[in-house]
Amino acid sequence: MPETTTWYSERLQRDMPLVRWGHWGRPLLLFPTAGGDALEVERMHLIAPLQPMIDAGRIKVYSIDSYAGRTWIQSRSNPQHCVWVQQQFDAYIRHEVVPAIRMDCKSDSIDIMTAGASIGAYNALLTICRHPDVFSHAIGMSGTYDLEHWLGGNRISDFYHYSPVHFVPRLPEGDQLHRLRQRSIIMATGQGRWETPGDSWKAAHALGSRGVPNRVDLWDPQWDHDWPTWRAMLPQYLDHIVK
Repeated sequence: MPETTTWYSERLQRDMPLVRWGHWGRPLLLFPTAGGDALEVERMHLIAPLQPMIDAGRIKVYSIDSYAGRTWIQSRSNPQHCVWVQQQFDAYIRHEVVPAIRMDCKSDSIDIMTAGASIGAYNALLTICRHPDVFSHAIGMSGTYDLEHWLGGNRISDFYHYSPVHFVPRLPEGDQLHRLRQRSIIMATGQGRWETPGDSWKAAHALGSRGVPNRVDLWDPQWDHDWPTWRAMLPQYLDHIVK
């Protein structure tokens, strides 16, 4: 059974839950899709294929509400607000969720893996690119990585600090880039209905231009942008990462 901890986030100005499955193992922060809450991944049966790894003590899975993703969907007519929420969401992850996970793992330095599908993949990629001091691996599934077209033609400078396909190619030499080059990013995508493999290739080019290790895996055309695809993908990649 999942365990839930909830606290009021001053950054997001609302109660935010952190849900956990498992008691031991390497921590994985799993982002929901755009409108999903912290329990979406269980309702959509994404936890079930991970259960053998959870039961074996290889991983502990955490999930949070997709507040930023929901804002992009519901408030697209106000892109400035969407960008502000994404900024706050990023700070909430780094300064609230990460300490909570590390406290739960009884380690103030443990690395965290991250994963997600669709907009969740964007958040997973953004999180590791902005915080490679904390996150070790990212698994993006059927990712929507470039949200620029959601700005409605508006140029909002702050947005580009939260868009990996834009800011990673411009990262200066320094600690952030050095750490990011020591991390690992997998972007898997089907080629079936509703999939956009071009987004993964665009993100891969941005990462590769700065020497950041990454891999695009193209799954066959029968794999759609849908939960059955992600249920097949995630345990396969985690099994290779977590020995």
